[in-house]
Amino acid sequence: MSQPAKPEPDVSAPTGRGPLAPYAVDARVSRGRLIAEPPSPTRTAYARDRDRILHSSAFRRLNYKTQVFVYHEGDHYRSRLTHSLEVAQIARSIARSLRVDEDLTETVALAHDLGHSPFGHAGERALDAAMTDAGGFDHNAQSLRVVTRFERKYGAFDGLNLTWETLEGLVKHNGPLEGHETPVPEPVLDYCATHDLELDTYASLEAQIAALSDDIAYNAHDLEDGYRANCFTFAELAEVPMTASLLAEVDAAYPDLDDLRRLYEVTRRLITAMVNDAIAEARARLATLRPESADDVRQAGRTLIAFSDEMLGRLDDLRKFLFARVYRHARVVRIMDDAETVIADLFERYTETVDALPPEWRAEAPPLGTRQYARYVADFIAGMTDRYALVEHRRLFDATPDLR
Repeated sequence: MSQPAKPEPDVSAPTGRGPLAPYAVDARVSRGRLIAEPPSPTRTAYARDRDRILHSSAFRRLNYKTQVFVYHEGDHYRSRLTHSLEVAQIARSIARSLRVDEDLTETVALAHDLGHSPFGHAGERALDAAMTDAGGFDHNAQSLRVVTRFERKYGAFDGLNLTWETLEGLVKHNGPLEGHETPVPEPVLDYCATHDLELDTYASLEAQIAALSDDIAYNAHDLEDGYRANCFTFAELAEVPMTASLLAEVDAAYPDLDDLRRLYEVTRRLITAMVNDAIAEARARLATLRPESADDVRQAGRTLIAFSDEMLGRLDDLRKFLFARVYRHARVVRIMDDAETVIADLFERYTETVDALPPEWRAEAPPLGTRQYARYVADFIAGMTDRYALVEHRRLFDATPDLR
């Protein structure tokens, strides 16, 4: 198994906001990039990774990929792009409080959904089902493929040639991949055969922060978007213990607010409560473990960035509410069922004949009927935006769901 390239000797300071904690990842001793590059005189290795993500085509396409509501349902609903930006903001704030590398944290947060298919988890379910006999489909594994293969901007390599620490965080931000009942996705195993990301260990604190910030962001903004979509009322929201207490705070402070401002006051308090709890719990766990390096964090045997047991209980009630009132709302379910049909139809048609693919995708297609061809089709579909998937469906079929 090959080793990572020589560490990139960045000479800039790891952060402009004071010294890093000993358990933080330090860009000055990064394990480097698979293909060595001269260091930047003005940016750390992780700041450079962040900028490459921001300038990628895959990141721009997230603007037309579903979070919960399809892009054409309204201009104020979150997309995968705005969700990723909100996750990055929350993650950077937590990273600053815990004195870890803000740039690496932000990079993992911005990149965590790059591999998402159109129509959010509905598209992922449809692709995974279609790929049952060809290795399945996992959006985290697809994110790795995006940043290591599909972004083609540089003369010296395919992909973005990101640092080992960014790739590790992208793959393992939800925990170790080996040593569990769930099999490691094939694309991750394929990549790690030549660039070992140490799948049996935990990721850095920076990546763990990005993962928890994802939870914080969607708990709050799915609540906000669900209300905008008329999925529930304030009376129903007042039945959830956590939001009931926040509603009482808001109404006591601002008794005459209009509904949307009232809702925003609730969600901003919700975010604050989750962030403060996560920071306090992380500090408690760090005080117990006393890690002296980022590798101590990787070998800790448990996640160090987490909610307290009390907060987990309160959030469990909120998640049950969101599941029942938003994610399983009749309107949302109907639209996502139709979206799954669109993805399944596309996969079936593309795998019947290479001629169904657009001309630019036919030239490099593997032999029809092989596992490689099925993965090639999944890569094509996963890269689509919602609207392009609908355009392709209309091109290939007589009738296409309206998704409204």
